[in-house]
Parts: sequence; structure tokens; C-alpha cells
Amino acid sequence: MRLYNTLTRDIEKIPHQNGLVRMYLCGVTVYDKSHIGHARTIIIIDLLNRLLRSMGFKVTFVQNFTDVDDKIIKKAEEEASSPEEIAHKFILQYQQDFDRLNVLQAAKYPKATDNIAEMTNIIDKLLENGHAYLTTNGIYFRVNSFPEYGKLSRKTLKDLVAGARIEVDYSKEHPLDFALWKFTSSKPFYTSPWGTGRPGWHIECSAMVEKYLGNTIEIHSGGNDLIFPHHENEIAQSESYSNQPFAKLWLHCGMVTFNNEKMSKSVGNIITVENALANWGGNIIRLFCYSVHYSKPLDYRIDVLDELKHTWNTIENCGWELRSVRGTHTAEELDGIRELSRKSLEEFEMALENDLNSSLALKTFLEFVTLINKMALSKGISKEVATVAGSTYHKIMDLLGLKLIEISDEEVQEVTDMISKRDRLRAERKYKESDEIRTTLFEKYSVELMDRAGGSFWKKIEK
Repeated sequence: MRLYNTLTRDIEKIPHQNGLVRMYLCGVTVYDKSHIGHARTIIIIDLLNRLLRSMGFKVTFVQNFTDVDDKIIKKAEEEASSPEEIAHKFILQYQQDFDRLNVLQAAKYPKATDNIAEMTNIIDKLLENGHAYLTTNGIYFRVNSFPEYGKLSRKTLKDLVAGARIEVDYSKEHPLDFALWKFTSSKPFYTSPWGTGRPGWHIECSAMVEKYLGNTIEIHSGGNDLIFPHHENEIAQSESYSNQPFAKLWLHCGMVTFNNEKMSKSVGNIITVENALANWGGNIIRLFCYSVHYSKPLDYRIDVLDELKHTWNTIENCGWELRSVRGTHTAEELDGIRELSRKSLEEFEMALENDLNSSLALKTFLEFVTLINKMALSKGISKEVATVAGSTYHKIMDLLGLKLIEISDEEVQEVTDMISKRDRLRAERKYKESDEIRTTLFEKYSVELMDRAGGSFWKKIEK
């Protein structure tokens, strides 16, 4: 298993400690609904999490919520609410959205406001060892005290100053020095040994990584817009605090654009996860995120998503065909299915193990399900074929986080009985009555029927 490491600019083997992989993802600032860009990053990390677990690694995954921020305070003022209520509201929204995207739960979802003491402890040591200094406005990290500053973004201090949007503060020693603690008496504020205030953005993640995963972790991840300044600053303050490497491997995901333009509130082209789910459903969104290598930009285009509807339909049909056991196969045909299943799974896993090549892995899966669907259409699926092919199908579905609609045993019986009745009506040429049953099945059970030689094939669909 190999991944591209932003820090070294090389594809490297997965680092681990006796099989343990500690993984941290910089989460969202909870002042608004999550958007499709957040979804892409989290779905890719979920894919990595699933793959590592399937390979036998023990994964401890932590993803934070930034619940103290000027944007949260502004939103609270606009809605005549409190920052705590705003943060709580959008954390719940986040959890609902990503449950529907079938994202595995992290081991922890720490909030910044629950870790203020851990932040002030790190700041105190940075002041003590000369990596930070006190001003009338707050406490700043001294970038000149960390000789390796810029090693993640591969830029010098001069380059970074020239390319950065820096808030002017004449109390700072260097333009790139960043706030660890900002003094304020406006609510919300928190107590510290130096006076009331709020933490800087970067110190939050350093404190939560150190508390929940340790001084050195295996994988740190996020969108590539976080490389500078957020991740660069995390490295500087964490390594100055602990004198140990902060993260062994840095994984960054490309941005999602809309018709090749950057998503922006001012332009009004932001696609929320809630909106995308309403239009496409969780499976198609996941397929969309796999359609391009995670490191490349991904353009949100309706024609692409429409095409992925057909892709999902092919995958979905295969799952229901494997449940609809009928027909027989020769020993030679069964051997062919065994070889197809083995080879498909092997090629699928090899693609993902090579820097999460999800588009190649998806192509392999589609070739597999297309062949199974052709067999089902021509000869049906025997119990033996369903067992062999089903094992590969469900393992790949689980790795990709794709999910067929669940249906209870009671519903299966009701649907089966109605289809049997419809088949009798069709045999008697009572087509009006049989069409009424088809309509009832769709409206009441979300069941779609396809008539085949030897009976009706059915599946439950996500409306």
C-alpha cells in the first residue's frame, strides 16, 4: 500500500507502528452547511480508512470540529443566536449528511472548545522555549525560530510573504508570525494565564492531535488549500513543542470546482452536501468522488453526474441479480466465475493500493458487474454463482462505501407475493390490473420491476 506524501513529494509505503495507523483529518468550521468539497475529502479518507482496515491495519481516526471562529460569531449575530447554538446546529447537520454518505464514524470528533486547556499548555511551552512571544494583541508563533518553516509547501519565507494574504499587525516581529492566542473580552472568550481570549485556528489541531493521537502520527490529511498556512503552521508549532516529527505522511485532496470555476459564496455556486444528496443520493456522490484521482481537481458537472446514474444503475442491478437466484451453471462456467471474481478483486485492490487509484478501481468493478449482469440476463444466476460472485461484489461495495437500499424480510415476502400475483394476471392477459400492481410496488415499496424470460426481476431503489 503506497500513498503520495506531500511532505517528501514521493509515493511511499504506508507508515505504521506495529500495524497501527493514527490518522487525523482537519474537519469543518461549523458556521454553515458542509459542501461538496468537504464531502470529497472525507469520502476519500473514508475509502483509505476502509482499505487499511481490510488489509489488517488497526486504524485510529480522529476528525475535529472547529467550533470557535469569527465566522461562527458573525453567523450567531445574524441569526440572533449564540455561537454555541450555531455550532451545535451545524454539527448535527454534518452528522446527518455524512451518515447518508455512508462514512464510517471516526474514533473521536473533538471540538476545539473542549480542548482549550491543552492549547494553553502548548502555548505556554512555546513561550518558555522562545518559539512564541507576547504582544498587546495576543501571543504569536515566531516563524524565524523554526528553520524548517516552509518544508511542506516547499517555499521560502520570502516566497510565502509575497504570496500570502497577511493581516497587518504592527506588533508582530515578522509578517508570517501567526496567532496562537488572541486577546479579547468579547464573548465568547476563554481564560488563560495571559488574559481572556480565543485560540488561533492552527493551535486547535496541534492540541487535538497531541491529546488524542500523540506527538507523532502516521497520516495527516485535508484539502490541498490547507497546505499553507494551516498545515505548515501546525508542523511548526507542534515540532517546536515536542521536538519530534508531527506527521510521517501528508495526504491532500484536490478542490471541487463548479463548471471549472472555484466554488464561492460571492459567486453563489456552492453545492451543499444536503443539496447534492437530494439530487443524486449518497452512492452517486461517492462514485463522483472516485471518478478522478483524489489529488486532481474535480469539476461538479451535471452531465457527469447523469452518466454516473447509469453507472450506479449497473452496479445496483448486479447486487439485486445476485439476490435473485434462478438458473443453473456447468462446472466449467462456475470455474470461469471463480477466476473472474478472483482476478477482479485482485486488480481492484491493486489499483487502490497504488496511491488510491479510485478511477481505475471503479473501471475494474464496472467490468465485473457488467459481465455478471450479462450472465443474469442470458441464463440467470445460480446459487453457486451468487455465492462466488457475491463475495467479490460485497467486498468491493464495502470498500467503496456503496450501499444497496435495505429491505426487511417482511417486505421481501410482501413484494414477492405481489409479483407472483402480477405474473398470474399477465398470464391471463389482465394487463391493466398487472400494471396497477407495478405502480403500487413502486409507490409503496420503491420497488422497480423488469420483466425477464422466466419471471420478473425486481430491485428496491433510492428515490
